[in-house]
Amino acid sequence: MKQNIAITVDSVVFCKADKFKVLLVKRKNEPFQDQWALPGGFLEEGEDLETGAKRELKEETGVEVDSMEQVKAFGTPGRDPRGPTVTIAFLSRIYCEEDLKPSDDAKDARWFEVDKLPDLAFDHDKIIKVARQFL
Repeated sequence: MKQNIAITVDSVVFCKADKFKVLLVKRKNEPFQDQWALPGGFLEEGEDLETGAKRELKEETGVEVDSMEQVKAFGTPGRDPRGPTVTIAFLSRIYCEEDLKPSDDAKDARWFEVDKLPDLAFDHDKIIKVARQFL
């Protein structure tokens, strides 16, 4: 039986300034165009999960991290309107608010206080909630 399931990777990057903040991007394209989301995207053929997460993070925000921790896989049916998609979420902690350079699929990138998040695309609110348990 052939399965047509897409694999994506998402990065939850927390920063501790005066308060905990999380890095979000404003989506340039549909679905959820102009909504805030975690930096991430589709895994490329033959790409390691963590390598893909680091690549997407750098492409969309300009932020580079040395290490990431795998949080969990999320695959609830309907989480992505484009079809069956499983995302593997990764967590990074950095100690300062790095300069952001949004590009690729991101039209903007900003730090948001974790207790004051905008409405998020996909199931990214659930992903952040799970990742916060690792802090």
